[in-house]
Amino acid sequence: MKQATDDAIALFGDKNAGGIVLLKTYNDYYSGYDHNGEHKPGYAELIAKLLSEFPFGEPIIGEEAQKEFIRLYGAILRLKNILTAFDEFNGNEILSDRDFQDYQSIYIDLYQELRPKDNHDKENINDDIVFELELIRQIEVNIDYILMLVEKYHETNKQDKSILAAIDKAINSSIELRSKKDLINSFIERVNVSKSADDDWRSFVQERKEEDMTALIADEKLKDEEARRFIEIAFRDGILKTTGTDIDKILPPASRFGGGNRAAKKQGIIDKLMEFFDKYIGLV
Repeated sequence: MKQATDDAIALFGDKNAGGIVLLKTYNDYYSGYDHNGEHKPGYAELIAKLLSEFPFGEPIIGEEAQKEFIRLYGAILRLKNILTAFDEFNGNEILSDRDFQDYQSIYIDLYQELRPKDNHDKENINDDIVFELELIRQIEVNIDYILMLVEKYHETNKQDKSILAAIDKAINSSIELRSKKDLINSFIERVNVSKSADDDWRSFVQERKEEDMTALIADEKLKDEEARRFIEIAFRDGILKTTGTDIDKILPPASRFGGGNRAAKKQGIIDKLMEFFDKYIGLV
């Protein structure tokens, strides 16, 4: 296979380019390899280091320890992303899915704690800390998986609390689902699955979305029609635009802002709109 691929590459470029284009072997990525006199640790070595330096249940104390965890787990994510392309990796992940979820929850906790508050989704926190958010998004659970667990929970007449624990772990390990946690928990508590969790969920989300939107508009004294149009366009485009004139068109007149700093109050409204958007994006 390697020779055939090298020959194919040579037809379209440098005949010696194959070594640049091709991946290394499974064993190189899994067990590590030496390059120019330097050892490149493999997946198994990094997992062993993770378990040794950051055992389950022990807090990560101090900025340097947090940075080391972020770098280490990011390296594991990158290697795991490559290794999933190899059949040999199946069954050799070392950590269970739930263990990965626990570590990933810590990773996302640190991301949310350290990211600049004025940048909604910044992966590069500074020169020392880079979060592998796209790799997390590739492997994280989705709402369909959660709804499947909800159905199982209802099949046990809400008796199997281990399913609730599995739902909680899955949500906490997901960047996308964390902002929807209260919504999901409310659905689990209040809704009795009749035909399917999927149908009940869609009805529940639409009802709660309308309630939350109405409350947000009333609480912030936004212009009703303009605000609803602005929010629906955001869901349609997949992004809430907080700059430009469109956001200003939904704000109350200056006289209704009351005294104080208008810019600060506008930012407060933007923060609430963003929280609402994050809660329902991908669900409506």
